[in-house]
Amino acid sequence: MQKLKHEQVQYIEFLTKDIARAKHFYTNGFGWRFTDYGPNYTAFEGDYVDGGFTIGEPVKGTILVVLYSEDIETTKSKVINAGGVIVKDTFSFPGGKRFQFTDPDGYELAVWSE
Repeated sequence: MQKLKHEQVQYIEFLTKDIARAKHFYTNGFGWRFTDYGPNYTAFEGDYVDGGFTIGEPVKGTILVVLYSEDIETTKSKVINAGGVIVKDTFSFPGGKRFQFTDPDGYELAVWSE
């Protein structure tokens, strides 16, 4: 099954004070599988959406929704033209690159590409 769908939600990031506690809860509660990327980040894999946990203060509204794009520059232009504001310009990370933006209501989302 192909999970990568152009311009659809593909990844969600959570803040947690304790990565081990989050892994324990979601492994036991939902059967999520985790891959650690250093002491401050762990990723989980699901059937329809993947995500991760990073160290931070959990605050309601701090989940980062990450969309996948087959063409990140075209998607970035579309976001800007639709009224989105780039808050973190395109940067590389292990596995690809991404940018973050706010929508007209102030919600922050990200777009990534391989």
